[in-house]
Amino acid sequence: MILDGGLATQLEAQGCDIGNVLWSASLLQTNPAAIVAATRAYLDAGAECIATASYQASREGFATTGLSTTKADELMLLSVQLAERARDEYLEENPGVDFVPLIAASIGPFGAMLHDGSEYKGNYGVSAEVLRDFHESRLQLFDRSGADVLALETIPSRLEAEVLVDLLEECSTPSWVSFSCSDGAHVVNGSPVADVAAMFADHPTVVAVGINCTPPQFVPELLKRLRTAAPDKVAIAYPNSGETYRVEDNSWSGTVTPGDCAAAAQKWVAAGAKVVGGCCRMGPEHIRAIRDALR
Repeated sequence: MILDGGLATQLEAQGCDIGNVLWSASLLQTNPAAIVAATRAYLDAGAECIATASYQASREGFATTGLSTTKADELMLLSVQLAERARDEYLEENPGVDFVPLIAASIGPFGAMLHDGSEYKGNYGVSAEVLRDFHESRLQLFDRSGADVLALETIPSRLEAEVLVDLLEECSTPSWVSFSCSDGAHVVNGSPVADVAAMFADHPTVVAVGINCTPPQFVPELLKRLRTAAPDKVAIAYPNSGETYRVEDNSWSGTVTPGDCAAAAQKWVAAGAKVVGGCCRMGPEHIRAIRDALR
């Protein structure tokens, strides 16, 4: 299965300003049409599963802009509705398509709400109770949103994963959990990725474990460790482009071509990935190249 790429990447390519605490989720209130257009771009490029614009959305995050809990929940549910709208438009314009693309409710880690890059470190300095309170209401909301799958993304630490193990058992919607890693063996806070992934082996609602927002050169070794630790789960890989991100000024350096990403995706599949796509700095052209190489 082919996933989409970075939603924020495409939104910025469309000229949207998302340099704020809510990132792409801010457009749920100010420019929902742009989200639909960005999602369509990935569907047109061959994505078979599309993520909602909710990675950085939370009650806490929306509260910093003065929105109520009720309004925050409405906007998070709107993210699923916008993905459905993009999918409906795509299917209407492509009647020969024999597969209905899936909608993944994008659910970022606690650090994404902080908007300080701490999801790339994972050492928040908060308790498991704080993490549970943060995730529980959002998971309950998306569990009844109509999304096909809950995508717990960029999980950076064992502690946050432990919290999700329990909370996801209470959800009826299938889910996947993907980790942000610093090398071929560890999540970004230093915990062995095999230990973290093993917690989801035999989990009743988690159907897949994987890697996202991680330099692509580490993915084959990480997949090997994931498949050993959780052999009953589908392996997912949707790393970033391999460029370097600077939290200080929200900038990127380095260049990776769509062809480079397509060649790398073939290695991910060879290493056992059944679901592949892209994360930050991977746009529709990268997803199209991956699709063409794998098909």
